Amino acid sequence: RNAKGQRRDRYIHNTNTLMVGASSFAISSISYQPTAEELLQAVREIKLDHAEFGVKRICATLKDKGWTVSENRVKKTMQEHGLLETAAPVPMAVEASSAPDATKDQEQPAKKATLVKEQTWPEPTVPPMDLFPKGDFPKGQICEYIGMNAYRSSSAEMRESDRQMSSILNEHREAAEVHRTARKYLRTIAQPGELMIDIVEKLEDKVRELVRAHFPERGIAFPTGCSINHVAAHWTPNAGDKTVLKRDDVVKFDIGIHVNGRIIDSAFTHYFNPRYDPLALAVREATNAGIREAGIDVRLGDVGAAIQEVMESYEVELDGKVYPVKAIRNLCGHSVGHYRIHYGKSVPSVKTADQTKMEEGEVFAIETFGSTGKGVVYDDLECSHYKRNMDAGHVPLRMPKAKELLGVIDRNFGSLAFCRRYLDRLGCKQYLLGLKNLCDVGLVDACPPMVDVQGSYTAQFEHTIILRPTCKEVLSRGDDY
Repeated sequence: RNAKGQRRDRYIHNTNTLMVGASSFAISSISYQPTAEELLQAVREIKLDHAEFGVKRICATLKDKGWTVSENRVKKTMQEHGLLETAAPVPMAVEASSAPDATKDQEQPAKKATLVKEQTWPEPTVPPMDLFPKGDFPKGQICEYIGMNAYRSSSAEMRESDRQMSSILNEHREAAEVHRTARKYLRTIAQPGELMIDIVEKLEDKVRELVRAHFPERGIAFPTGCSINHVAAHWTPNAGDKTVLKRDDVVKFDIGIHVNGRIIDSAFTHYFNPRYDPLALAVREATNAGIREAGIDVRLGDVGAAIQEVMESYEVELDGKVYPVKAIRNLCGHSVGHYRIHYGKSVPSVKTADQTKMEEGEVFAIETFGSTGKGVVYDDLECSHYKRNMDAGHVPLRMPKAKELLGVIDRNFGSLAFCRRYLDRLGCKQYLLGLKNLCDVGLVDACPPMVDVQGSYTAQFEHTIILRPTCKEVLSRGDDY
């Protein structure tokens, strides 16, 4: 009823069903004014199935099915929830005429107009928290469970468990949105002829800006990996390194970002010569195969088998010689914990007898490496990556420099990985002897570069997933990979 006590019917008896994605809504074939929640759900489902649809096409879709909505109301809903990605800055005004409680809205003071921000390109300058001021960050790729776990998507108990994870999910999603933005920027600056140290420092400065880094709440989760050619993992330039990116190089960019300790670990292979396409495709498809296989109660050895089967079905021709793509068997994916990049479980890239099962609520980095070499890597080259050994007990330190450096590490990184450039950035001087001492006594772990045979080429793709109670979400999925 309205303010005068008169009945306002919102439904007319002749009803149809509007199908949007997997959801259905009972609506009037003549006129139906949806609530704010119903409209938001419908818009989200349409965008999920038709990402290219704008305000007009979404509004037309709803009107075709009998909903009474204006373009202004649809636009406002999309702006408020970060669904209008390319919207120009416009005032967000109250639309009383199209709301279900229009009379009540007219009695309210007009809301203060605010401007909707959009990202700047080619250099992003707007942190995602400003693009989504209500904290409703975009979801990753949603994958429904199948088989014995298919019931989870419709279980009320599972949905309630899902809701209890909402704050954790949103922190992961914010970190993922920063990751997507940062890697898009990285592709514009990682060009032949540039020093690798300049590329990674520009990227890391941009990440700190976009995530509004402040330890321990938010920031970089580990040093940016930029391993080249036969170097598969754990290489980033130390101060003074003169390595230049070349046109025929194959670079694995591995980027880690966290929000309140919720880590996104995702990597891709960057190259310029199309002759490496089959190598990159093999590894990307192998990673996707691992993601498809992953799920609650799935055995880790079975995930490795799925990865290996796909990866080793590819081959690549280089300089007239055909090389089979081999899965690097001693580099694995891993579970991810709170402020812990490696958290106990390893996801193999080849078939194994490991019967360990994935469990509900766990986060995994599904990463695969392919090589034209032997498919086995070993430690080599100068070390740049380090991390605090959080399982080490008290160890007495006699070297003052080591004691001082340990304090710097604990105050600035905690359990997160770091590199020598980060210590330089903090103003540490002549710390190498102290760092070696910390490694020797087991308080800090050194993580040297891992390489295949000289002359080979390696590729990597990686995504972070979370096994939600109702579905599997690929948090770091983007339009690029």
